[in-house]
Amino acid sequence: KQYSKLSPIFPQFIVPLQPAMDYGIDRAVFRRRASRITVAAHLFGILAIILLLVWLVHYREGIELDSDQAYRIFNVHPFLMLAGFVFLSGEAMMAYKTVPAERGVQKFLHMFFNLTALCLGIVGIHAVFKFHDKENIVDMYSLHSWIGMGTFCFFILQWLFGFALYMFPKAAARTRASSLPWHICGGRALLYMAICAAETGLMEKVTFLELHHTRESRLINFTGLAILLFGLSVDLSISLARYV
Repeated sequence: KQYSKLSPIFPQFIVPLQPAMDYGIDRAVFRRRASRITVAAHLFGILAIILLLVWLVHYREGIELDSDQAYRIFNVHPFLMLAGFVFLSGEAMMAYKTVPAERGVQKFLHMFFNLTALCLGIVGIHAVFKFHDKENIVDMYSLHSWIGMGTFCFFILQWLFGFALYMFPKAAARTRASSLPWHICGGRALLYMAICAAETGLMEKVTFLELHHTRESRLINFTGLAILLFGLSVDLSISLARYV
């Protein structure tokens, strides 16, 4: 029998892991269902980005980091934090479990997507600080900023530890195995923290703009729903992929 990898750390939770066939489930059928959720995750993420772009370009003057207009600079922040940080980090999680390739390729894609998300996130955070300087606004005053910055700092640590443990210089096999549950749980927690940061950011902006029952406010609401569904679909996708 195979046993859960959590067992060396949490022996009280030792449970045999049974493949789908042992429960009378057709593995091919189960795989198709899991694949549909993965496709849904991709689509919800793309939908959220499209809705955000419509909002920023159609209602909020566009996106430009070096603009003389302060709000064009600010708009770089939500765009890169969603399209760059939230979306790519979710794609990185799915790449490791759902891409039909060798484990080495999956691992490289996982690392590369997360690194790209990290770099774009840095530019996105720089944009909002630049906007605050231009408008003489105090930094780090809101719950959104606290959650967002905390998430980003933990994300950096997660990436550094993951790279050192699993890529280079690469830890011993026993250390990698015992660290894997923490790495997986940490990644899932960070995904939900990032979703929470995105949702509170949208709420903060709606409140600041005093938007009520308008087309713009409804567009932002649908964007928030798409972000939430993206996060849920990613988590379901990687959870189901462990049993396929």
